[in-house]
Amino acid sequence: MSRRRVLASSAALGGAAWLLRGTARPDSAYASSPAPPGFPGGCELHQGIYENWAGEIRTDELWTCAPRTPQEVVDVVNWAYAAGWTARAQGHRHGWAPLTVADATPAATQVILLDTTAHLTALSFASQAANGTARVRAQAGASLESLLAFAGGSGYGVTAAPAPGDLSVGGALAIDAHGTAVRAVGETPPAGHGYGSLSNLVTELTAVVWDAGANRYVLRTVGRADPDCAALLTHLGRAFVTEAVLQVGADSNLRCVSLLDIPATELFAAPGAPAAARTLAGFVDATGRAEVIWFAFTDKPWLKTWSVTPNRPLASREVSEPYNYPFSDNIPEPVARLAGDLVAGAWASAPLFGQVQYLLAKVALTGDITDVLLSGTLVRDILTADVLTHLLAGGLRSDLWGASRNLLEYIRPTTLRETANGYAVLTGRADLQWVVSQFAAHYSGLLDTYAARGEFPVNGQVEIRVTGLEDPAVCAVPGAQAPLLSALRPRPDRPDFDTVVWIDILSLPTTPALHRFYRDIEQFLLTVLEGPRATVRVEWSKGWAYTETAAWADPDVLGRVIPDTQRAGGGPGWDEAVATLDRLDPHHVFSTPFLDRLLR
Repeated sequence: MSRRRVLASSAALGGAAWLLRGTARPDSAYASSPAPPGFPGGCELHQGIYENWAGEIRTDELWTCAPRTPQEVVDVVNWAYAAGWTARAQGHRHGWAPLTVADATPAATQVILLDTTAHLTALSFASQAANGTARVRAQAGASLESLLAFAGGSGYGVTAAPAPGDLSVGGALAIDAHGTAVRAVGETPPAGHGYGSLSNLVTELTAVVWDAGANRYVLRTVGRADPDCAALLTHLGRAFVTEAVLQVGADSNLRCVSLLDIPATELFAAPGAPAAARTLAGFVDATGRAEVIWFAFTDKPWLKTWSVTPNRPLASREVSEPYNYPFSDNIPEPVARLAGDLVAGAWASAPLFGQVQYLLAKVALTGDITDVLLSGTLVRDILTADVLTHLLAGGLRSDLWGASRNLLEYIRPTTLRETANGYAVLTGRADLQWVVSQFAAHYSGLLDTYAARGEFPVNGQVEIRVTGLEDPAVCAVPGAQAPLLSALRPRPDRPDFDTVVWIDILSLPTTPALHRFYRDIEQFLLTVLEGPRATVRVEWSKGWAYTETAAWADPDVLGRVIPDTQRAGGGPGWDEAVATLDRLDPHHVFSTPFLDRLLR
């Protein structure tokens, strides 16, 4: 099947095509390359296709194993070292960047993938303290959904977490996965809670590292105060972590309110807007937790806010499990058909698709069908009476309340699979609104410029989240250091930069002119926003370093800009992390040509 047909099927089937991947055992006639010679016995081995979330990275059948214990991981790594192979950790593949393997990696490549999600999924409490905090020991293959459910079952939680539950703990830590949360005005976080990434919650971790004395790779546990730990906390796949202990605090009930009636011009208004304006900065001040989903070619974003609310408000609907937006987890068949048409070449339908996505959310969340009834024939042909009846049958979901994990996790693997770029804009809290107003104005203008030329590179949505920076004190380990490669690591010279605005633009893969559009956005962020009021870093799991035709390809961004944005402000950072990762894996068993190019 061609790449275009695979992507079209994935869009139309809500991602089901992504689950279909061939496998072959070593003795199978269908194996496309010889079995690894002398591979350790007892570790399940097969050959399979690696495909990432959006289908942009898809390989030939690569040899993959499923180690049952951390020691089996070590055995495979030492075999790889002796045999001249590389070894790559594989989680749920819910990422965009080529940090595991590159697109089109041929079957003959001497790389072994180690699937941690099959067996390395254990969860347990390392400790529980009288102040309401606890430490959870999680193996690398455990999913975030399982981790949060395990902690929540005993009354513990985290302040923020990524929306998808199908992320492995190891994968999430490798790329400093995050949610959306800063301190609301007047808020005092409970012990064990912070506003940075999940990596910042780690108190210790166990990794496979080189032991020069033993002349082999071994398991080593490092505490958060160990300088080596600072490099391993966010390692981009340049290391192999088998287990981590994370700090959690007493859980909080949250109220999640969705608003879809605020014009983008008001939500993203420049500083100095009328006091009555409903601005993103105002919502962040009031609740501390906000996310914007702005569908392409629409004028009213979907704003979600979460607020700590111990008791259920009368107007709120109580939820007892995550994934409470079924209309986005499994989009209606007529909408999926429109997505399939887009990927099949009807790219000029992007404005229609954006309008349909917005109305789909509005009806499902609020029950208001007025805008649908007033829409044109094309919209009403898609959002038919049957579709509206189905959406309304699930009950309204604009005001939800429940345990934190049930509100923080809301993206299933069945949702529409889109590609995404990603950037972290570090700024001062007082300049949050300036950042989003600058971005929104440029994005809207650029979209209009492309449309005037008959180009529609974006058919998904802009997503904006706001977090704090890494604060090592949260993990309660004396001498703890911030993750060296985290996009949220503070700049020592700019203590006023206390806030991170995350900006992602999503679109269906293979959309014409998409890479050129992403490059234009990236250059704007790196030149216009970079300065005295903000600094810009890339979001490791997403797309960056764009040329006009490809992501992760611009030599200047890869070789100069990214290292410089990590070095800016002084203090230990990029160079120290690269040196440490090289020392812990001097033979580059845990590397790839792309990582060798990036981390140099």
